[in-house]
Formats: sequence, C-alpha cells, structure tokens
Amino acid sequence: MYNNYLASILKLFTYYKNLGEKTFEQLQDDALFWTYQEQSNSIAVIVKHIWGNMLSRWTDFLTTDGEKSWRERDAEFINDITTREELLEKWQAGWSCLFTALNNLQEADFNTTVYIRNEPHTVIDAINRQFAHYAYHVGQIVYIGKMIQQNNWQHLSIPAKKM
Repeated sequence: MYNNYLASILKLFTYYKNLGEKTFEQLQDDALFWTYQEQSNSIAVIVKHIWGNMLSRWTDFLTTDGEKSWRERDAEFINDITTREELLEKWQAGWSCLFTALNNLQEADFNTTVYIRNEPHTVIDAINRQFAHYAYHVGQIVYIGKMIQQNNWQHLSIPAKKM
C-alpha cells in the first residue's frame, strides 16, 4: 500500500510541477511579476511562497517540525524576485527538496508522526496537506497565466470544445 501511495503522490506532485512550468513557458519575463491589483500576488510571489514552504516542510521532514524557526513566511510575500532565472532557481530548489524527502521515504517511515506547527500528523496526512497547498497555488499560477495570455493561452489539458 505505501509504495502505491508514494508512487501515486509523486506522480501528482510531478503533474502539478509541470503545470506551473508550462505556464512559465507561455509568459514573457515581465508577466511573471504582473499583479491584477495592489493586494494580489504575482506569479513570482506565489513561487517564492511555495519555495519557502517547501524548504520548511521538507527539510528534515521526519525529524523536525515542518514550520522551521529560520523560515521568514512574511518575507515570502515581498515581491523581490527580479528575474525569470531567480524565479526558476527558487522553483527548482523547492521541488528538489520535496522530491528528495519523498524519494527517501521507507515503508517504516509511514508509522512516524510528523509535526507541522506543533500539530501531529501521520506521514500520509502531512504529505496530503502539502499536496493540497501546492495544487492550490499552482492553480493560481495557471489562472494568472491565463488572464495574462487571454486568447493566446495554450491549454495545458484538454481544451473546451468551441460551439
């Protein structure tokens, strides 16, 4: 069961990572920093937040609380990424941390209790929590990309039929 779950969740994480990357590919550099309104987050800010969350949650996943003391969550929402390259470096670093942690899991690890903000979780619950969080934010990235591209958007899945 654990191997099936792990293979399934790795496939889902990879799918959502790819959705984000296919969105980045469709956008000009300046579009990565565009916001709908002053209170909105740009794609760059969302990436920075995902990166910070991933590093915090997946570093020493089984042995330390997922909310690390070194994380500066509020700073994740400051739009200070200035280039596509910097954005992609953070994106890759976050995903690399996640995939390293998941790929190192052993069946016995699924009996471990892990903590996020001092709240106990089964390993599966902790993974599912993070999957939902990242899918939510990747959905935001895709939606912003669609808003920017408008009629030039290249569908990432099956396009709707035109009547």
